[in-house]
Amino acid sequence: MKSITSTLLIDDDKFTSFYNEKIVKKHNKFGEIISVNSGKAALDYLNEALAGEALKPDVIFLDINMPAMNGWEFIEAYRELDTAFTNDIKIIMLTTSSNPRDKQRSQTLNEITNYINKPLSLSILDNIIENLIPCKTS
Repeated sequence: MKSITSTLLIDDDKFTSFYNEKIVKKHNKFGEIISVNSGKAALDYLNEALAGEALKPDVIFLDINMPAMNGWEFIEAYRELDTAFTNDIKIIMLTTSSNPRDKQRSQTLNEITNYINKPLSLSILDNIIENLIPCKTS
């Protein structure tokens, strides 16, 4: 049975974060949800997880357009984390960007597993479970 233990949502928009949390909580295959409002807060969280002080996310939903540290800058900093820790985390760009260059750029980065346009939905989450997450034996 495929399932996701922990999901990290990174989005600076409070309404979007609230909505995404609601959708993910409705899905029965997603467990713990951590929501942060910036790339910096996400890196802080990941460093806590790396130190064993927080739950490591299986999936990260990453917004592109955020102040201070955008999604691309987050990826650059994420690359500095221990690859033994990060190599099985799936990062999904979740964006409102209609710029085709953003999608093309996401496809050139090994860290990005998928690129999805907002809003998040239960069918998108079904697709993620079905196609992106390897089977975990419990």
